[in-house]
Amino acid sequence: MHGMNGRPPDPARIGERLSSPARTVWAKSDQREGGKSGAWLPLWRHMADSGAVAGRLWDDWLPRQVRRSVADALPGGEADARLVAVWLATVHDIGKATPAFACQVEDLAAIMHDHGLAMPTRRLLTERSAAPHGLAGQMLLDEWLEARGGFAKDARGQFTVIVGGHHGVPPDAGQVRQLRGRSELLRTRGVSEAVWRGVQTELLDAAAVACGVRDRLVAWRDVRLPQTVQVLLSATVIVADWIASNSDLFPYFPDAQGQTSAERVEAAWRGLELPAPWRAVDPPAEADDHYGTRFALPPGAQIRPVQAAAVELARELPEPGLLIVEAPMGEGKTEAALAVAEVFAARSGAGGCFFALPTRATGDAMFPRLRDWLGRLPDEDRERGAHSVFLAHAKSALNPHYTALMGAASRPLAVEADDPRTRGSRRVDGHVVHTAELVAHQWLRGRKKGMLSSFAAGTIDQLLFGALKSRHLALRHLALAGKVVVIDEAHAYDAYMDTYLDAALAWLGAYRVPVVVLSATLPAARRRELARAYAGAQAYKASREPPRTDDSSHAYPLLTAVSPGGRAIERAPAASGRATQVAVEALADGPEVLAERLARELGGGGCALVVRNTVDRVRDTAAVLRARFGAEAVTVAHARFVDLDRAAKDTDLRERFGPPETCSGRRPETAHIVVASQVAEQSLDVDFDLLVTDLAPVDLVLQRMGRLHRHERERPPRLRTARCLVTGVEPDEPDEPDDPDEPGDPDEPGDQVGTSTAPDGPPPVPVRGSAAVYGAWPLLRAAAVLRPHLADGGRPVRLPADISPLVQDAYGAAPVGPAGWQDSLAAAEKSDEARRARQKKKARTYRLAAPKAPGRSLLGWIDAGVGDADDTPAGQQQVRDATDNLEVLVVQRTADGMLRTLPWLPPDERERRRGGLELPADAPPDRHRARAVAASALRLPRQFSHATADRAVAELEELYIDAWQGRDCHWLAGQLLLALDEECRCSLAGFALHYSPDDGLEVTRVP
Repeated sequence: MHGMNGRPPDPARIGERLSSPARTVWAKSDQREGGKSGAWLPLWRHMADSGAVAGRLWDDWLPRQVRRSVADALPGGEADARLVAVWLATVHDIGKATPAFACQVEDLAAIMHDHGLAMPTRRLLTERSAAPHGLAGQMLLDEWLEARGGFAKDARGQFTVIVGGHHGVPPDAGQVRQLRGRSELLRTRGVSEAVWRGVQTELLDAAAVACGVRDRLVAWRDVRLPQTVQVLLSATVIVADWIASNSDLFPYFPDAQGQTSAERVEAAWRGLELPAPWRAVDPPAEADDHYGTRFALPPGAQIRPVQAAAVELARELPEPGLLIVEAPMGEGKTEAALAVAEVFAARSGAGGCFFALPTRATGDAMFPRLRDWLGRLPDEDRERGAHSVFLAHAKSALNPHYTALMGAASRPLAVEADDPRTRGSRRVDGHVVHTAELVAHQWLRGRKKGMLSSFAAGTIDQLLFGALKSRHLALRHLALAGKVVVIDEAHAYDAYMDTYLDAALAWLGAYRVPVVVLSATLPAARRRELARAYAGAQAYKASREPPRTDDSSHAYPLLTAVSPGGRAIERAPAASGRATQVAVEALADGPEVLAERLARELGGGGCALVVRNTVDRVRDTAAVLRARFGAEAVTVAHARFVDLDRAAKDTDLRERFGPPETCSGRRPETAHIVVASQVAEQSLDVDFDLLVTDLAPVDLVLQRMGRLHRHERERPPRLRTARCLVTGVEPDEPDEPDDPDEPGDPDEPGDQVGTSTAPDGPPPVPVRGSAAVYGAWPLLRAAAVLRPHLADGGRPVRLPADISPLVQDAYGAAPVGPAGWQDSLAAAEKSDEARRARQKKKARTYRLAAPKAPGRSLLGWIDAGVGDADDTPAGQQQVRDATDNLEVLVVQRTADGMLRTLPWLPPDERERRRGGLELPADAPPDRHRARAVAASALRLPRQFSHATADRAVAELEELYIDAWQGRDCHWLAGQLLLALDEECRCSLAGFALHYSPDDGLEVTRVP
């Protein structure tokens, strides 16, 4: 397709034949005092810049998966798709050719006035806020499409809304109606009205000719663009505008007057050096070769059946879609997901991968694994250079693995290109391909742009934000639409988060984004919900094939695949042969009872893990155990530590209790007990000889069992049988205590966790903290399905064989437990259903609706949204139904009033001291000190939420350091500081606080 004079379309030519009035319209100005301009940029030049950047983005940056989505909606395929993207980017600021915008800079407005474009002054044009230039541009383009292309109203709206929403929020119908009644904001009435109309039409005509779309308008009149395509085009326009608006890359006049458009764009693109998308190479067909080259398996290592089957199924699907992988803990699901992602990407044209995890800690743990995989990953195009990576959470800049990549990419943006980077290569299938060199690209690190990087690992929030009506939502969709998305620990989310997750999956399915979902303990009902959300409920129901398993309800491991059109397939690969039998016993609640039992079990040595459901129970238990076994024999782990201490805890646990090959002789030789909260449930590869757990939902109990006898190693004679003691139930009155010296017997008889064989006995009563965290229904159902294993002579829990039966029975509809439990179970279920209904209703307030029919414009797409959304504590509250806990940065105040960092902080990755550094009060701390303080963040517990929060914030704000609030101290600006005294104590809002690096934060109410 060619433009004027038979030449290829080029938005840079927009200015070749413009009239003098059209050339005076301005777009950018570094406005000075008094409404005067300094350097400035005419609108035609910014239009040319934006269109040219969009062309570069299309050719060199957008993944094939995204380009295909747009191309499929247009009659001319990819050629039309590129034309539309470039044209819309070129005309996106046409609304600046209006009095409402142009009057803002007096001297530039005066020049336009002298060329016939008269307008009131900004002071007189009091209603100009009704015509933001995006909305004004939407109105002007709407008129032009009707006049030049004969487009019907609905057909116009699907294109014009992209112009209207290029600042992040598509207009709503009310804004459109309001502006239609104020036409003077678009064109000054009177003699100059015709001049305004002529200039607006001239600029749009010139853009149509330069971009090569003039002759395609007729073909586009009957197009019905899916909303997904409108979103992708909107996001492409936004990115093009952001780049073209960077005055370092695209200088203003007068500096730019000597540049040709081609020189200007080429220099800017070289200076930006935006990393190209991944172009996946079809991996080796043999699963052993595929996994062996990507994960550096040791010689003789065998891949697991579920890993091989996952890749096989990914290849068999008619097109990449949703693959749910249910397999035991430690079965290699992460490697399977990455291998499937590579297969999917090679087939779909995905340009990257996002690995979504439940928490920031799990995201940090995943990042080096993702980086190592990327280091072995070939790329189809050897000349395209580095790929961008992103750690997607608010504290990513404190992660040493990520900051190492940031340091490699910390050069300032410049117009001159840097020297070419060294690129690695590898021979694959007889030809050389280049590996994905990694860079945390500077331009992509921003709060709204980071997810546009090719590869990312981070919290599930980043995916849930894609279903939250928020500003610049189109950018989040563009980021996801070009990737393979992996969702780990899919069972770990409540009804509130699941509501957002299902909405996000609906859009991913509409974009035909490949998705891999991982879980060890996924209820069947939730599996079906995920599949329906991705495929669309009706398509899934109509196209579902008979399962290819003999017993799909309890098949395990289980693979469920769903194509975007709804075709569902189930496969049940063989188990790997790795099996553990766990003897399960009931243990009466109480730390003293636990201490007695552990003294017997650990008499010959060994390592025990005690998992409590609340931090208070962790601390109370640890205090008793330390008194009995000594402080050096007890380690505490929970979430109430400052970030650096929490990271050090995780590292210490992995190094002492991890796989034999990584422990390096650090595993304790004498008895040792780790008392932990739920932080030990997931994403920590740790291995213990004995497990004690509070009663929890059965899937979480099984997750905790996954930390028991996880690896092959020599164990103390008494602990060679895997054993799990279940506690956390309010005690009944015992008839007779057991002989405490009799080895192996429970310390209390009977039904503390539902072991009674009496058909009408009362159900167990979980301790109050557990019921507050999980609700009574999943706890009672867990006790019911575990009851046969807990009773005297009960069968051990077989891992992995019993995982699916236990989970499906616990979360199924069939009655479980004795007859005497049924009334309590029914009441608990009713309460649980009401709670879930409340969560879903609350989530729907700001949840994005599913995509509407093709041709429906994005007008009002995110009406009544939340504004900006980001991965800050406040942002997380929008997609998590959690208490709004305060986050503070913890420092220490010495006796003489000086502030310093906490004295025990470990050195940083460069071995520089972080502990005990003095902090200035009259100047910003240097970067090293500021980072040390920022890494000492602590989330305060629930005592400081709700009614207490205002008082706590007021007291915390008394320590306000003005010198720390500027831009040059962004790590600390706006943060709340909690100053401990030299004994690490302080008071806050009627509570006494004490912190230690061993036990974390202790909070007690002041009498």
